[in-house]
Amino acid sequence: MRISSKLTAGVASAAVAAAGLAGASLGSSGANDVPASADAKQTRSALRMNQIQTLGAHNAYHRELSPAEKQVQQAQDPGAANIWYSHASIPQQLQNQNIRALELDLFPDPAGGLYTYPLIRKLTGQGPLTDPELAKPGHKVMHIADFDYNTTCRSFVVCLKQVKGWSDQHPDHAPIVIQLELKQSDPRIVAAGGVQSPPWDLANLNGVDTEIRSVFGERQLLSPDDVRKPGLTLEQSVLTKGWPTLEQARGKVMFFFDNGGEGQIRDLYRTGKPNLEGRAVFTRGPEGQPDAAVTMVNDPRGANQAEIQRLVRKGYLVRTRSDEPMATVLANETSRVGIALESGAQWVTTDFPVAGMAARYDSDFVAQLPGGVAVRCNPVSSPAWCRGNVSER
Repeated sequence: MRISSKLTAGVASAAVAAAGLAGASLGSSGANDVPASADAKQTRSALRMNQIQTLGAHNAYHRELSPAEKQVQQAQDPGAANIWYSHASIPQQLQNQNIRALELDLFPDPAGGLYTYPLIRKLTGQGPLTDPELAKPGHKVMHIADFDYNTTCRSFVVCLKQVKGWSDQHPDHAPIVIQLELKQSDPRIVAAGGVQSPPWDLANLNGVDTEIRSVFGERQLLSPDDVRKPGLTLEQSVLTKGWPTLEQARGKVMFFFDNGGEGQIRDLYRTGKPNLEGRAVFTRGPEGQPDAAVTMVNDPRGANQAEIQRLVRKGYLVRTRSDEPMATVLANETSRVGIALESGAQWVTTDFPVAGMAARYDSDFVAQLPGGVAVRCNPVSSPAWCRGNVSER
């Protein structure tokens, strides 16, 4: 499919610049930096992690399938083109694309080997997958079991090791957030001959924590216990005492479940731990609940932009999306990226973080922070003196 009119490159930068939000980088000699004084360094060190904004990668692990498999996808689902996008490896995203938020989709596989022979490979006359990671017990990473399985890191632990390897080499990086969507098999695919994934019971949820801590030590992991203050709930802590400073959070990784609201996964994970005591992952607790600290508003348009701004001002960390995987470029609808950035959501996720990724669809669309930097002052929650880019050194 060809698009009749090309999109404008750098739309995110243009939108934000027009709003007067672009400025000099902190730590440089620009005229708009923190005023030169004995207190300037102290002022910079007081910037909190909820007062910045970073770009994230939606389905950061995702790779599209082969042409033969795409034909099967298209035959089974007329909207299959929406999953025909591919990301660079996670280390490349962190290093070369200034990504600081990653989304991973997890499927439980406590015995190992459940996802070695996807149904779509059988339908296209291919053999089983041979990656030895798939045979090991542990959570696996993919988009749709049996139907959209390709990934740059097949197991959760391998993905995490890739993040840790980059983090260890860049210890001053802004905190990396890893968004976890806990998935199960699609019943329609199971009925067609696909595998049935195990339920997300307490044992498999505990396994998420175990696998995270098998890779990241407590000094590198930013957990709910690191944020909660004595005598306060987690929500009371972030809303009244604030998040850790950026200096305290540099080099760290935090996790949250995007399975939100009132539901079995959140309820099981919080069993006996209303404030996520001892847990490795933040939940999407509803506003007013003890575990409320991180939330999502996927579409920032319309009334949702004001709602995101309200949540950000109150003290929550918020994730939103600047585009849909393919609908944005195929429909030539580019306004969402500027709206997302202006919402003040701390994590704005995209499938097109660098120029050229959409070119195959005759589009120059790209979603970036102004100047393509990794971190900038949050346009809604940062202090008045904080404008423009935030140095990671």
